[in-house]
Amino acid sequence: MSQLTKFNKAYWTVNIGEMLERTAYYAIFIAITFYLSNILGFSDIEAGIISGLFSAFTYFLQMFSGAYADRLGYRKSMLLAFGLMPIAYLSLGLLPYMYEGLGLVKYEVPNGASALIANMTTHTEYTGLQESGLRWLIIPVLLILVVTGSITKSIIRASVARETTTETRAKGYSIFYMIVNIGAFSGKSIIDPLRGWIGQRAYIYVNFISAALCVIAFVVTLVFYHSVNNEGEGKSFREIGRGMIKLFTQPRLLILILISAGFWTIQQQLYASMPKYVVRMVGESAKPGWIANVNPLVVVLLVNVVTRIMKKRSALSSIFIGILLVPIAALIMSTGHTLGNEYIFGMHPITFTLVLGIMLQGLCECFITPRYLEYFSYHAPKGEEGLYLGFSQLDSFLSSIIGFFMSGFLLDKYCPDPQKFATHEEWLAASAHAHYIWYYFAAIGIVAALTLIIFSMITKRIDSKKSV
Repeated sequence: MSQLTKFNKAYWTVNIGEMLERTAYYAIFIAITFYLSNILGFSDIEAGIISGLFSAFTYFLQMFSGAYADRLGYRKSMLLAFGLMPIAYLSLGLLPYMYEGLGLVKYEVPNGASALIANMTTHTEYTGLQESGLRWLIIPVLLILVVTGSITKSIIRASVARETTTETRAKGYSIFYMIVNIGAFSGKSIIDPLRGWIGQRAYIYVNFISAALCVIAFVVTLVFYHSVNNEGEGKSFREIGRGMIKLFTQPRLLILILISAGFWTIQQQLYASMPKYVVRMVGESAKPGWIANVNPLVVVLLVNVVTRIMKKRSALSSIFIGILLVPIAALIMSTGHTLGNEYIFGMHPITFTLVLGIMLQGLCECFITPRYLEYFSYHAPKGEEGLYLGFSQLDSFLSSIIGFFMSGFLLDKYCPDPQKFATHEEWLAASAHAHYIWYYFAAIGIVAALTLIIFSMITKRIDSKKSV
């Protein structure tokens, strides 16, 4: 408890705001490919590309929005972002009603529990939406979330750096990351019970919950966030530009971003591949939201323990352990088909191996992410924390592009939409090698691990020569 009192009100306020925003974000992100395919009628490949670009540019813009927030001020920037987010989430919820009102689509309306169970296997009836250009109105709505999400993610990570000291920073990022994952767990817990209650319309209604959460985050920030650490505010754009140029001349940071992208490419499959994979392979009764929630649950339970154990080890040593373990997680997720059809601890074998793999991914994340953020924060000059912490998220930009684009094509090839086939037998033949999807991502993890070994050897040799 004495350690917690070392952090000021501004630190706790940004963490609460982040928890609310992450709950809102993951409530829709866990189901975004379903929303795009089952509500708006996009194919697996189209849904993968759209959601991949949505995720990728949320991370890519963080470097620029973080730099601008350093200049504008964190409080104003957060209020701007939290003020616009509810508009975007409301729009995501209202667009399908507009399409339905125009006669372009008809969504299922369950009448009672028995009808709902039957309707779980029914599909949206399209009467022109798939051919209409109006469905592309989703793009400007997602752009609002891209910009506002990039602002909050860069600012809040930078605020942790500003509101902590050298002594408390590792612990500060550990607590921050635990709170982020409480938000992720809470958000992903919404969709499955909502889907069990109202069927496909859950992918629409969840957006209204996200909008309400962002309104609360706006109020919390407005009332409680007042920081005295305002270094860098009022910088000229020329100074911001010089800071960006300097960043791209630091090869260690760039290489570490590329290596970390390997981990995040696998991690992105919690949202890109796993939801459709488990629903198609196990059945409509599968609960991808709960399965994905294994990851934040592990992080919440273990991140502080891992940070404490690794306290005397360097940030790179901790990252190294996590990267080495992540290909094993992907391989575990590929083994469900080998275990037969008998349920294990009440779970389908495919669900069971997904849970085991995701548990290991969560442990990897405990070793990697808090220390990764700490590493970048230590390289950030005073007043440029937003720029550097935004820059650190380029790994997630790259992994979103690679992970979601690959997912769309791999799902289409190995675990296609059952609606494409005339009979269930034809679909079974087409999906016989669905587990191959995980081999691709395990290979990426292996490459990342080997690259990190080489990177560590070279940097240690360079540092040892400098110390002589």
